[in-house]
Amino acid sequence: MSSIYDLVIEHQLPIEVGILLILLVWESICPFFEFFKKQYKKRFVHLLRNFVLGIINSVMISFLFVVLWVKSVQWTEINQFGILYLINLPSWMHLVGAIVLMDLWMYWWHRLNHIIPFFWKFHKVHHSDPFMDVTTANRFHVGEIFFSSLLRTPILILIGVTLGELVFYEAILFANVQIHHANISFLDKIEKILRIFITTPQMHKVHHSQIVQETNSNYTSLLSIWDRIFRSFKICKNPTEIQFGLEESNKVSDDSVKGLMQMPFKKNKK
Repeated sequence: MSSIYDLVIEHQLPIEVGILLILLVWESICPFFEFFKKQYKKRFVHLLRNFVLGIINSVMISFLFVVLWVKSVQWTEINQFGILYLINLPSWMHLVGAIVLMDLWMYWWHRLNHIIPFFWKFHKVHHSDPFMDVTTANRFHVGEIFFSSLLRTPILILIGVTLGELVFYEAILFANVQIHHANISFLDKIEKILRIFITTPQMHKVHHSQIVQETNSNYTSLLSIWDRIFRSFKICKNPTEIQFGLEESNKVSDDSVKGLMQMPFKKNKK
């Protein structure tokens, strides 16, 4: 456990970049959906648009929240405050507990984004992508990321997360989010085994379906157990028939960076 933990902490950025590049190549050579067959310019524009949103969010987080998160988890560690400090746990159990509880919060935060109309206004920017691929993992409205980052702060304090645990969870979460958004598929046997434990590409493809009952399922970001416990797990028998995006945002102008930034403020129904 410690060796993997140390490896991820020390080499987080190159590992994340490496996974992203591998997935970009994978979905280029062997895509599950032929979204951009011989349409290189169209794919580049799609990639660039989603990455621009990701960069905007990264800058906002860097300036407004990174210091806040660091100070918060340092305070909990110094004062031994939080759920995980109520009992004396060895370091590896504290890490496991932190991952489980942070991921439980991520499940409910995601689900609330679908339940509460105000949050859905921002979250639907992510779901509006008609060509879901690895770049879609970066396609979030800055408003959603702001509220997510703000609400996360007291959660980190309540759980009693250490700085190392936060960095480790962010790293493995980033990796899995990139993987399950990618326009790829695993062999059926591998897919079935993996989704016992984590969110997989076939699971998340269902979540991005235009069909409301499918959109409102498979909320997990990392551990698939939450969808099973809270009865939101769903698998599509024919994933090749899934249509991504939102019917309400099928205009070309809606899919520009400007259109995506304005989307939460337009009067549309879910």
